[in-house]
Amino acid sequence: MDLTLVPLDEPTEVREFEKGRFELYEVGPMTIGRATYEPGWRWSEHVGPETGATSCMVEHVGLVLEGQAVAKMDDGTEKVMRAGEFFYVPPGHDSWVVGDEPYVSLHLLGSQDYAAKE
Repeated sequence: MDLTLVPLDEPTEVREFEKGRFELYEVGPMTIGRATYEPGWRWSEHVGPETGATSCMVEHVGLVLEGQAVAKMDDGTEKVMRAGEFFYVPPGHDSWVVGDEPYVSLHLLGSQDYAAKE
């Protein structure tokens, strides 16, 4: 494998949906994602219907760069994820933007399957 640089403004693939987008980057052996969601975005309203799922079944590990969002597990447990925090969100959850600022995060695990249409 060769030494590789991938500019942030040149994603390998972009998955767009109402109030958001998910950019994928092929970086060596990994696929990394960047999520950008506008205020009012909610996974169960803006991503789930396109995938045919009622709950996000992707496992996520990442870092919040801007804004904040809630991750709510199917069992009712929920946490607010804020800029500067790493996160782990297991499969079986919903998520939504909190406040009036966009939410931006990098995803180190789970990017390949996220927002993929069936």
